[in-house]
Order: sequence, then structure tokens, then C-alpha cells
Amino acid sequence: MLLAIDSSTSVASLALWQEGEVLAEVTWHTYGNHTAELLPNLLHLLGLVKTELNSVKGIAVAKGPGSFNGLRVGLSTAKGLSLALNVPLAAISTLEVAAFPHAATQRPLCPLHNAGRGEVAAALFQDKDGQWLRLTEEHITTLDVLLGLVPPDTLFCGELNPDMIRKVIEIRGEQATIVAGAGSLRRAGYLAELGWRRLSAGDHDDIRSLQALYLRRPPITVANPKKLSPFFGRDGNDVAQKDA
Repeated sequence: MLLAIDSSTSVASLALWQEGEVLAEVTWHTYGNHTAELLPNLLHLLGLVKTELNSVKGIAVAKGPGSFNGLRVGLSTAKGLSLALNVPLAAISTLEVAAFPHAATQRPLCPLHNAGRGEVAAALFQDKDGQWLRLTEEHITTLDVLLGLVPPDTLFCGELNPDMIRKVIEIRGEQATIVAGAGSLRRAGYLAELGWRRLSAGDHDDIRSLQALYLRRPPITVANPKKLSPFFGRDGNDVAQKDA
């Protein structure tokens, strides 16, 4: 059985996965209470399927980008359990978890996370002929730059706030395709499947060197106006912030 832990943002989620299906899942809005709420909800999750923690044989954890404190709690918990249970750990990008539910569309998928300061964390994924691909790495940019670079048929997903949705519609017009409402909820069941894929292939992370994917540099970093966007062109958004 595999345990999935996602505490990247104010939406936290836990799931248990076994033999190709989600056994149980708990998803809730935590509003910064990750430390107090994660373990009680984990015990509740185990109770739903009437099992014990020692039944867990693998762990998947969302590694970011996201909240500084949320990621720290999730990764610390996942590392501690991996060590205590002596089971492998697979860390998955939070943006990849947001994109994966829409893989069947076979369209370019651009998950977004509000990085503050008018910027977003973004990446590009796509399922091509049954192969799940990361087309661009996770990075910080602005919506104006991003929307001018991604393919016309891109589907935007993730935790888009109203301002981000308005901007996408304003720039893309009739081409704008946005996942909103319940479809935008990031769920640990999808994290579990992605983690299971990695662990089944014998691929796992070293808990001693594993770190959160914050994307931002330390606050003393000086902005570099010549920084190249991972898509194409210059975006000049090398600015530090904790929660990204």
C-alpha cells in the first residue's frame, strides 16, 4: 500500500493507493494549519480502511512549488515515515499533480500556482500516445509572458484565482480553456498514482538530499533582467519569495 501526502498549499490532501486504485482519500482546506492537522487526518485516513501505518510500503509526497511552511511539514512527515518504516519515497512536483488529472485530453497542460508579486509558477505537461511528458520545467514567470509562449490549444489548470482567470481570458479570448470549480481541486489520489509509477519502476528519492522545490532564490538575490524563460525569450523574474 502506498501513502500520498500533499500539503503544498492551503488545500491539503492524503490518499492510500493499492493495486491500481485509491482506497481512501481525505482533502481539506487547512489555511496554514498543516502542522496541527496533517497527522490527525492521516490517522483518520488509516481508520477509514481499517489498517495500520506499518501496512504502508511506499510514500509519495508533493515537493512544490507551494507554501514554505506547508511544504516543510509535508516533506518532513514523508521523510520521517520513510525512515521509520524503511520504505521508498517518491517526490512529485505539485504542478505535475495538478496537471495529471487532465492527461486524457492529450492537450498541452499548463498548471499554474500564484507566486505573488504578479507572478506565477508554471510548467507544461502532455500525454502523447500514452506517454506522460514534462515539456518544460517548473519556473517562475508572468502570465503576460507565459500566455504568449504556450501552444494555442493549451489547457490551463491548477489553483487559478479570479485575477489569473480574467487575465487568461483577456489575452487568449476564445482560445482560453480553463479548468475551474471542482475540476481544479488538487487531490492526493493523483499524486499517489504518479508516485506509484515511479516506485514501480524502481525510481525513488534519497531522503537525505531531497529538498522542496521552492523556485524562488533567497531574499538577498538581485533580479537579473536577462534571465531566459524556459519556454522562450526573456522574462526577468528572478525575484525571491518564500511561498513559491
